[in-house]
Amino acid sequence: MARTPTPRTSELDPQQLRDAVARRLRDDAEVTAGGADRAVLRRAVARALAAEGVVAAPAVWAKLVRDLVDDLGGLGPLEGLLRDPAVTEVMVNGADEVHVESDGVLRAVDARFTNDDHIVEVLGRALGPVGVRLDRAHPFADAVLPGGVRLHAILPPLADRPTVTLRRVPAVIPGWDELEDSGAVPARLRSLLVDAVSARRNLAVAGRAGVGKTTLLARLLGEVGSDRVVVIEDAPELRRPSAHTVHLRTRAANPDGVGEVDVATLLRNALRMRPDRLVVGEVRGVEVADLLQAMNTGHDGSMTTVHANGAGEAIVRLEGMALLAGVPLSAARAQVGTALDLVVGLGRDRQGRRRVTEVAEVSLGDSRATTQVVWRCAER
Repeated sequence: MARTPTPRTSELDPQQLRDAVARRLRDDAEVTAGGADRAVLRRAVARALAAEGVVAAPAVWAKLVRDLVDDLGGLGPLEGLLRDPAVTEVMVNGADEVHVESDGVLRAVDARFTNDDHIVEVLGRALGPVGVRLDRAHPFADAVLPGGVRLHAILPPLADRPTVTLRRVPAVIPGWDELEDSGAVPARLRSLLVDAVSARRNLAVAGRAGVGKTTLLARLLGEVGSDRVVVIEDAPELRRPSAHTVHLRTRAANPDGVGEVDVATLLRNALRMRPDRLVVGEVRGVEVADLLQAMNTGHDGSMTTVHANGAGEAIVRLEGMALLAGVPLSAARAQVGTALDLVVGLGRDRQGRRRVTEVAEVSLGDSRATTQVVWRCAER
């Protein structure tokens, strides 16, 4: 009886092989008993390939196993992009259009999904273990994946095609020397900022998305010494920035629409936890009223970030949020003017590099908050 030739990787249809391996994984005792961490999956995929009769050189075999583990237990073709430490964000605009931000520059890359359904399949596997729903009834999702990657996804009909944005949280807070070498924080500005933290001045870090607001906030929190800091975030981006830190995190509603815990609720809880300083990862709504009140009633040295294109716009945004919380206009202006001491504005230079663009002092004048720039970056 003639022996069936052993298939080699060059002869295999990738989709057929993937489907065959996936079927074997569903019956693999180690996977079903031990979960789907990468070590378990690597062993199970190797067994499945061997059972399928696949033969390959060691380097090709290792790549095949890694690619299948990425596809069946990770984010598919995006996993390879996230292995590059220079990549800070990945953006998917459909199966055949993927971009990354690397070293401050946005560029298209060759990574591809098989089709748009493949994106949805990968998202379902990634979001299932963290308890986040994404389907036609709930076609958008925010989640933090194991390892600290923040994921946002939105599906048709809310978008033309499945659209995914991944943001990787730095594993290590950059030091002042590193920030100086990159041009983000010159030495003179470093002294100003460190002195402001030491003097327990309340400050807001302002800038548009992706300019490094959270990174700078984490660096500043590294200067608070032994103060008890209560940090409130949507996602764990400020990882133990100081010696005595308590982290509180919001919770989205469950699929039945109950169980939500928002920033405002956590702020009210934080005030009962004897904080020396309060930190809100990003203020974006009615919770600003509680934060401003806390800053005005003894919690000096508190900090937050705000999405705005400079110090002046940050003040306007904070006042607008206070109005949404039901604070009268005159009171909103007065509270912002007395609560904040500094606004640190961030942006990018012409080469796309992140940098502090200005620092403005905030004061109350003529019943409203006013700003005076005390440091400005020279144009480059």
